[in-house]
Amino acid sequence: MNEAAETVDALWAHAEPGDGLQHASALPASDRIDLLLYLLTRDAPGQPDAVSRAHHLICRSHRTSPLLHRCYLPPEPPESPDHVVG
Repeated sequence: MNEAAETVDALWAHAEPGDGLQHASALPASDRIDLLLYLLTRDAPGQPDAVSRAHHLICRSHRTSPLLHRCYLPPEPPESPDHVVG
């Protein structure tokens, strides 16, 4: 199995219903792995936004997946919307 497939498998293995994960893909680069996640829309009062849910899923997968833990640094916290340059 290749690194991208193992990463996607780790995301699915650690996804919880509240994450709303619908699709995941990964593209490894020399010093990182790029992830594309499709999540159900749940941006309602009292619910974490999609960026927070994706971040928690990636962190959870990183903590428990030997591949991700061994090969990659833990993800950094997402930037607050006030600091995003667009």
